Order: sequence, then C-alpha cells, then structure tokens
Amino acid sequence: MAGLFESAGGGGAAIALDEVEASILRSLEVQMLELIGPGPGGDDGDDPLAALFAEGPSEAPADPALARLFPDAYGGPAAPQDEETRAAAAEFRRYTELDLRARKRDDALQVVRALDGLGGAGVLKLAAADCLHWLGALNDLRLTLGVRLEVSEEDEQGLYDLPDADERKPLVMAYLWLGALQESLLEAITD
Repeated sequence: MAGLFESAGGGGAAIALDEVEASILRSLEVQMLELIGPGPGGDDGDDPLAALFAEGPSEAPADPALARLFPDAYGGPAAPQDEETRAAAAEFRRYTELDLRARKRDDALQVVRALDGLGGAGVLKLAAADCLHWLGALNDLRLTLGVRLEVSEEDEQGLYDLPDADERKPLVMAYLWLGALQESLLEAITD
C-alpha cells in the first residue's frame, strides 16, 4: 500500500498510515467535530425523545464553511429568492439540519475511533459500512478546507503550483491529500 486505500474485498478497504498521517487525519476530524458542534441538548444525548422532537435552526450558518456543509435547500444565497422560497428553506432547515449534523458528527467520530484503534501507525482495515462513514467524513473535511482556502473549480490546478513559502501550503497539501484519499477509497469500494 502506498498511503492510499486499496480494496479489502466485500466492499471494504484498507490503508497503511504512518503516525504523522494518522495524527493529521485525527486532528482534522476533531476540528470538524468542534466546528459541527454538539448534538441537541449538549453532548450527553440522554433523552432520545427530546432529540426526536428537537427543532433545528431556521437560518443558514454565518460561517461560510458551515454554510457549505449545511446549504440552503432552495438555491442558496446566490439564487434570487422571494419570501415564500425563503420561508420554505427555513422550514426545511429547521426539520433537517439537526439530523444532518448528527450524521456528519457520527461520520467524524467513526474516523476518530478507527484511528484511535490503530494506535498510531499500521494498516487500517474498514468494513463496507465503515467506508461510507469515511467517505462522508473525508468529503466534509475537503469541503471545509476548500471553503477556508477559497478554492474554486477554475483555480484548483493553481494549488499544485503554490510556492513553499505560501502560508496556505500546509492546508493545500492536506486538501489535496484528502482528495486523493477520498478518490482511492471510492475506487477501492467499487472494485
């Protein structure tokens, strides 16, 4: 293995990670958990009925990265919207965002737990169900870094040509690495 995912059969995948790679990936996922925030009612989640009936926010997040992870249902801020469309988007967000946050939180936690189980370095083997969590978590990380770096489709190629002195270089390297991980995982589970 060359630091990318390979098929492990049955829809599963495996990857060899050294301590630095595992540490970086874990750190990014922990930061993602902090960005997404706790579930309804805080971290304890002791009352499943309260969580079932909890309503989410009706306004889009102010943080551009969160707005990318939790977009508006009807065209987003760039699309012209009348009052009825804005009200429908708010209603949709109120009833769906908490579930979406919970899923993204669960994906990130699955990655953190798997990396913790690895114990630093080694070959990480993922079952088919775990691969879907990893795909979601890697996608969320990549979207977030893309927003922070202000990446657009037109200038993504320019990321490869950044000088080493550019302060964005470490984040760009992480962004590109996450893309390679995501692509190799997708290929591994479809082989």
